[in-house]
Amino acid sequence: MSNEKATLSVGGRTLELPVYSGTQGPDVIDVRNLVTEGWFTYDPGFVSTAACESKITFIDGANGVLLHRGYPIEQLANNADYLEVCYLLLHGELPTAEENERFRRTVNNHTMIHDQMSHFFNGFRRDAHPMAIMVGVVGALSAFYHDTMDLTDVHEREVAAHRLIAKMPTIAAMCYKYSIGQPFMYPRNDLGYAENFLYMMFGVPCEEYKVNPVLAKAMDKIFILHADHEQNASTSTVRLAGSTGANPFAVIAAGIAALWGPAHGGANEAVLNMLNEIGDESNVERCVERAKDKDDPFRLMGFGHRVYKNFDPRARVMRDTAHEVLQELGLENDPLLRIAQRLEQIALEDEYFIERKLYPNVDFYSGIILKAIGIPTSMFTVIFALSRTIGWFSHWNEMVSGNYRIGRPRQLYSGYTKRDYPSE
Repeated sequence: MSNEKATLSVGGRTLELPVYSGTQGPDVIDVRNLVTEGWFTYDPGFVSTAACESKITFIDGANGVLLHRGYPIEQLANNADYLEVCYLLLHGELPTAEENERFRRTVNNHTMIHDQMSHFFNGFRRDAHPMAIMVGVVGALSAFYHDTMDLTDVHEREVAAHRLIAKMPTIAAMCYKYSIGQPFMYPRNDLGYAENFLYMMFGVPCEEYKVNPVLAKAMDKIFILHADHEQNASTSTVRLAGSTGANPFAVIAAGIAALWGPAHGGANEAVLNMLNEIGDESNVERCVERAKDKDDPFRLMGFGHRVYKNFDPRARVMRDTAHEVLQELGLENDPLLRIAQRLEQIALEDEYFIERKLYPNVDFYSGIILKAIGIPTSMFTVIFALSRTIGWFSHWNEMVSGNYRIGRPRQLYSGYTKRDYPSE
């Protein structure tokens, strides 16, 4: 906290507002008492408002920094695995060897879903978007685990976390299997987290499926790089829904619904759609010129980032991983992927992109990796939701662990003033 005061002159009065300092990032002005003076602040999208205090994730977009509990994302992605990052986000510290083993064993004990839940899928059309199914099925978990309603019980919250971390890959894979008419694959607890997901996605009962370790490693990195991203739209939705005291599974379902939007979780799917629109490597230069023309509706997807005004730190890891996957699968000459590689080359060399810091972001590379692995674009956001669940839960858990208030945003009303119903 700072001893500074901000001075606000309004309506012929001067008010002093407290100024607070975090460990990193801009100072914030406390405007909570303005409402007692008869004023609200106006901030569409809440882009200039700190709605909470958090110790989980810090982003410095100007310098391309992303920290989870103080650890740089690059170090976590290159040295930890996803379950270690889950433990870190949830508990605040990296696990010891004993804690790590116990955490993995506990997660493995929760990978299966209640058999009755498998019947829920039959209520959906086969061509339903997998995100529509995921929203419904994750929300339905609240009907099976009533014990998680006691939000003051630390143990019950921890059990809810274990259930979500463990069951999300199972549910995600079931969404895919249902859409293609294949039988569901039960999880295998002898496999690692990412390995198990790929097994449930691509395995079939009639033959043995061996998970490629290069692909499993790539999938694990995708999970890590999407695990949390501070107070974005879906995380803020989780906090707002959670502030009502709602069941945590319903709260996570709300986060999934927010993530579904193309402006948020659908970015890597938009990258693949763009590559398909370009169509051929010979069209790349012409499409780049179109993208530079502000009067042309064509836009390059997967370049630059709303938060990062420098290179997205996650993209560096994804770029190396993408090349490893393409080499492993012998897909260097895949037509769509060659388009992507040519676009990448132009973006890293063309002064237009360099001056505007329009570097390829994490969505650009993750879309390429997922396509190479064989995951359809309709599943991209589902995998994002699977990855982000631990971030959502950690923020919800942090909120309900302290003193919190129900969210109640204000408005600038611009409708009719009071008027009377017309008499006959």
